[in-house]
Amino acid sequence: MSIEQTLDPQLIEQTKQQIRALVAEIAQLSKTDVAPEEFYGQFLPRVVSALAAVGGAVWTLNPEGQLALQYQVNIQETHLRESEEHQAQHARLLYKVLSDGESLMVPARSGPGAAALSPSAGDETPAANPTGFLLLFGLLKTDLETSGLVEIFQRADTSPATQQGYLRFLGQMCELAGDFLKSHQLRHFSHRQTLWTQLEDFTRIVHASLDPRVTAYTVANEGRRLIECDRVSVAIRKGNKCKIEAVSGQDLFDKRSNTVRLLGKLATAVVATGEPIWYTGETRDLAPQVEDAVQEYVDEAHSKTVAVLPLVRANVQEEDDPTKREEPERPIGALIVEQIEDSRVSASLMQRADVVRQHSSAALANAMEHQNLFLMPVWRALGKTRWVVQGRTLPKTLTIAGAVVVLLLILIFWPAKFTLEAKGTLMPIDQQHIFTTIDGEVENLYVAHGDKIAKDKLLLKLRNTDLGVAMREADGKLRSANERVGMIQRALAGRLSVEERLKLEGEKAELRETIRSLEEQMALYRAKQLQLNVRSPIAGQVLTFDLQYRLLHRPVQRGQELLRVADTNGPFQLELHMPENHIGYVVRRQQAVYDRLRKTLEGLLTEDAHAKAPDAAAEDVDKTVKDELAKVSDEGLRTKIDSIYQQRFRAALETVRKDVTDPAIGAKLDAVLHESTYEGQLAKLDAIIKELKSPPAGPVDNVPPQSAKPAETPSGQGANPPPQSAKPVETPVGQVDNLPPQAAPDNSELIGKLESLRPLRAEDDRLEVSFILATEPSVTHKGRIHEIARSAEVRGDEGNTVLIKVWEVDKAAIGRAALKPGANATAKVDCGVRPLGYVLLYDLISWMQTFTFRYL
Repeated sequence: MSIEQTLDPQLIEQTKQQIRALVAEIAQLSKTDVAPEEFYGQFLPRVVSALAAVGGAVWTLNPEGQLALQYQVNIQETHLRESEEHQAQHARLLYKVLSDGESLMVPARSGPGAAALSPSAGDETPAANPTGFLLLFGLLKTDLETSGLVEIFQRADTSPATQQGYLRFLGQMCELAGDFLKSHQLRHFSHRQTLWTQLEDFTRIVHASLDPRVTAYTVANEGRRLIECDRVSVAIRKGNKCKIEAVSGQDLFDKRSNTVRLLGKLATAVVATGEPIWYTGETRDLAPQVEDAVQEYVDEAHSKTVAVLPLVRANVQEEDDPTKREEPERPIGALIVEQIEDSRVSASLMQRADVVRQHSSAALANAMEHQNLFLMPVWRALGKTRWVVQGRTLPKTLTIAGAVVVLLLILIFWPAKFTLEAKGTLMPIDQQHIFTTIDGEVENLYVAHGDKIAKDKLLLKLRNTDLGVAMREADGKLRSANERVGMIQRALAGRLSVEERLKLEGEKAELRETIRSLEEQMALYRAKQLQLNVRSPIAGQVLTFDLQYRLLHRPVQRGQELLRVADTNGPFQLELHMPENHIGYVVRRQQAVYDRLRKTLEGLLTEDAHAKAPDAAAEDVDKTVKDELAKVSDEGLRTKIDSIYQQRFRAALETVRKDVTDPAIGAKLDAVLHESTYEGQLAKLDAIIKELKSPPAGPVDNVPPQSAKPAETPSGQGANPPPQSAKPVETPVGQVDNLPPQAAPDNSELIGKLESLRPLRAEDDRLEVSFILATEPSVTHKGRIHEIARSAEVRGDEGNTVLIKVWEVDKAAIGRAALKPGANATAKVDCGVRPLGYVLLYDLISWMQTFTFRYL
């Protein structure tokens, strides 16, 4: 049985009148020039009231494309915030309506069925209405885009026809809201066009000058017009403080006035933090130092609104590639915006101030960078003056220009010796660092600093209690096992059963194995015990200072360095630490020497190949030479060339030796041929030439007076030959030569032949080093590089360096007083000849090359 309720026609008409009034208000509101936030605050309550709904909400799209709640009425009645799942379903429903682009009505507690929640449907939250209300959705559209939607929470106990009426009414109201949004967009675009025009003029003017003072005045005056505020000031950072450089509307101002001074103090405090501030009367969110500075300035200037915006030049690299961000640049100054009577800060004011800040930062940074260029005032003055090329000053100008050109030519083309400096120490070549091979405690010390010691000299003795305990334990077990074996042997000599005998034999075999293991342990322990006696591996001198304090009765660990021994009577070497940014010059110089040696060796091998096979094809000769060259390393080039020269010298000397009839000279030349080393051959040949060139020293002892020339006595004969007649007698080799008086033999031809055989030598591939010692800085010494380390290492404060060893150090030239192992040295490595300008500025050239590679 249905009960029909009769509605009062008067009440219905009154309700219609109220709805028409609300619609008229909404239509009138859509034509007003208010902010969207204010419009939604007046629009939604009227729509909810007209529909007699429980509540509603306005959702708008933010710039990131996400829906944000703009305004709501009674949204708490939906109880959405009580369940995260319901919030997710509701949010999914909002985005679905927005993507479909149509008004929608969703019944209460409706959504996808159980099939949508099956595993095959995925884990995504379904779009649903989890509330107990009928949800009505209307879209907020303009001609360009959909900017949001309106959601109404309506009671669910109404007829379908009524619900459709609700949806149509909401659509009509959304159309009115769309008209408002269209008008707002048109006003916004018009305002933006005006802003862009003003911004274009501001940008053109502010970037017109590269003078920081002019740029600051332009920013202050033109920026005030663009921001539409009462006053704009510009502060420039100088050191750690900011100075007020320009104030809008004032060409001149007193920088010592209290107001300007306090404003500079405020700018300094804000720039130190690096964050902008907007003061409108509240200071609780400000840093303490900024709060104090703001209060002092406001008390003096009586401004209602003060904004201090740090000026920082934008880093394009940071914006393009966030992974390559460097440390943020320090602000170059600050932009101060003030409102004298109004404390309200609109979004437009903040936006315009930020635009002015960005362009002012770039313009002021460019001007300051240009102003800070080296000698910029000088270059500007030279560019503005013409007197240097006019009248009487022209000859002077030409003279100065000519001198500069000559100086540049000298720097570019004048050759100079190129040397690189390095620090190092002087040390004996034969030195040993003594390490311990076992843990222990230094019990006795038998040497002191500076002692001369022989090889295998006992240096110190260690004590290891653990080793002693282990040896005693092993020795006890060994004695016990031997005694048990003796007892078993005596027992086996008696009468025993087979079972007892087998048992004792097994025990005896087991004990013998134990004895063997214990004897091996004892041998190892004795070897370790010998390691407790640390001996010197070489003969030399103890260089470690204060051994008693450093070692005696102190524990040491395996691998720890105990002391250092060096042979101070032997040769010394210089250990240089060349910085890694200079080692390339040394290596290139040495490689150039190697290249010349390789070309020399190639020529010698080609000559030998043609001599061995005159009819061989050129291709075969080249292949043979290349194969031989490939077998020779850079370090072996000099030795290989010397061996070829030695072979040629030996062959030529053998030819000359065949023509020598003087047995004494022949014996000396044979000695040269039998010498194994090339250096020995060179030394003996020079000695023979020197002896042949020198005049005879006098007659030989025990020669008769009638001899005009002393007789030469071959090897194996006596020194007192019998007197001979005046007639010359030919004396064979091996007999005493008793010649009558005659003139000294003429050896000029032989000398000429020997000098023509003077051996050649390969170029020395070891670079020359000159150095001074800290113990004797007034004397320069020489040496040659023996070895260059293959890798660089970090050595203390010197940074990454490469070790270079210098040999052929003359100990006699250094002197006993200055020859101290470990003495500091400053050395210069000869790296060839370079232009004078390069020699003077090679560090700058290297830095410029690195800079070019890094930034270009």
